[in-house]
Amino acid sequence: MQNWQEFVSPNPDLMQALGGMRVLHVDPEAGRARLAFECLPAFCHSGGSVAQGGFVTAWMDAAMAHAVILTSEPMVNVASLDISVRFLERVSPGPVEAEGRIVRRGRRVAFLEARLETPDGRLLATATSSGMLVPMADPEQARAAPGS
Repeated sequence: MQNWQEFVSPNPDLMQALGGMRVLHVDPEAGRARLAFECLPAFCHSGGSVAQGGFVTAWMDAAMAHAVILTSEPMVNVASLDISVRFLERVSPGPVEAEGRIVRRGRRVAFLEARLETPDGRLLATATSSGMLVPMADPEQARAAPGS
């Protein structure tokens, strides 16, 4: 994608539900995308101090998908085939950053990895995934489609 600073997620409502999403950096040559999210207390258990693992997984999944979306011409989306997550430290309310990277990309499948960190670089979780590459629907058409 030529101008990732102006990118609008094909599913902005989902990204907002995950604590908002901001694209911090994209490196097309390295196949990397770095995203920022806000871990809200509502996403946490244990008295509001530990993020539920599904949110941690979703942030890294979004980063891996956006590494593909934002470095592809034409844009393609990713349908996850599998995902494996390692929770290394407690994720507490506050800002988090997820970086996704393309490890290897074929014509139909991409192998991906991600890291979730605090803004100061403390590693919280890692993930690996494989995903099927699927054509990206025109966001305007997708939003106008019945049931969307």
